[in-house]
Amino acid sequence: MLDELLAAWIGHQRWFGGKGRPIDTLSIDSDVTIEAGDPGLRHLIVSVWQDGSRERYQLLLGMRADLPDTLQHALIGQCGPYAFENGPSHPWWHVYDAAHDPELTHWILESMAGDTEQGVVRFEHLPGVGIDSGIRSMVLGAEQSNTSLVYGDAYICKLFRRLIPGVNPELEIVTALAARQAPHIAQPYGWMEIDLDGTATTLAILQEFLSNSTDGWDLALTSVRDLYNSLPEITAAEAGGDFAAEAARLGGATARIHRELAEAFPTGTVEPHEVKRMAEGMRRKLGRAAAEVPELREHVGMLEKAYHRVEELTTEVAVQRVHGDYHLGQVMRTTTDWVVLDFEGEPGQPLAERRAMSSPLRDVAGMLRSFDYAARHLLAGHAEADKLEPKADQWAERNRAAFLEGYVEGGGTITAADAALLRAFELSKAVYEVIYESRNRPSWISIPLAAFR
Repeated sequence: MLDELLAAWIGHQRWFGGKGRPIDTLSIDSDVTIEAGDPGLRHLIVSVWQDGSRERYQLLLGMRADLPDTLQHALIGQCGPYAFENGPSHPWWHVYDAAHDPELTHWILESMAGDTEQGVVRFEHLPGVGIDSGIRSMVLGAEQSNTSLVYGDAYICKLFRRLIPGVNPELEIVTALAARQAPHIAQPYGWMEIDLDGTATTLAILQEFLSNSTDGWDLALTSVRDLYNSLPEITAAEAGGDFAAEAARLGGATARIHRELAEAFPTGTVEPHEVKRMAEGMRRKLGRAAAEVPELREHVGMLEKAYHRVEELTTEVAVQRVHGDYHLGQVMRTTTDWVVLDFEGEPGQPLAERRAMSSPLRDVAGMLRSFDYAARHLLAGHAEADKLEPKADQWAERNRAAFLEGYVEGGGTITAADAALLRAFELSKAVYEVIYESRNRPSWISIPLAAFR
């Protein structure tokens, strides 16, 4: 009965990857009792089958005989009877998403602090760091693919819902950088793991919560909004909320992160013939995108030329571990400096691809695209969009230049040959954005299309 209850519920969760498609079957692969009581807590790994393919998800199930009003929003349903081993038995239990229950989520902190094992679930903490296990949690509501619990002003615990066998790149990177005492990262404290397919697999990561910080995207939009609200003759450099100094600092922080990654992990080079294959891959993606989105077709010639310049490169390209999904939403401005978050790469990509070495210019290109998005985000549906377009161009150009200047001053490298590769990375990213917007937010398609002017 529980599997049927979960199958009816899971398809409506924002972190579920197969929304819109029927679930063939749901099976429970692992069921560990964490707390036997009322309330009780169970940790589940479930397999969801859709169209012949399987995905696994992590669930925290709370069980109460009576569910308080404060948890009604987390209700999955009623099932029973069920008897906890050495615990209570009821003919009917209210089953709910226990991530929303601060009476139960203390077990994460307690288990990490003690390096304990709960059945097949293992908990670890970094040597030399202490964990205060007496803090209550609350769920952050904005995430799409994971669930994050915030414990006071101290910690944030990211629960990975969709599970892929292997160590999550974020855990791998932040623990390696923390061991080097690298700046610009949030201090890691501990993690949860389980063996899937014989491989240690990350279930959750506990890190420092940056309570007195602001999201880079929000800061950038505030600057753009100030510019749009200024007098027509005011330029991006003259507006009160000029962001260029912050963009330069962010460029420097990005260069330092790349340097720390290069020292903490293996590096390599890509031969010219491999670079050519990379450009050919970009060209194939362009062909598929142009077939799907008619608005892209008039720009194909320009894009082909940019990719051809990459094919003409005769020098090796340096590669290393990179962030992999870098944009203004992945950085936080604290009271002292920029901090980079979410090193897990693009969640929809295979784990091997997210852990693979790439050019640091891929991250640089992602941030440049993010500046363009910030500049034009507020123009979508704006009554005076045409009049404000020149200001959007000014803001984007000024902050892109400041970021690149800060990156180079911080030790990042962009040679003449790199410039061709950087442009290709940026345009390829914009092609991806065109497809995404055409499928999900057609009114926004003008934002990435502006990159091809």
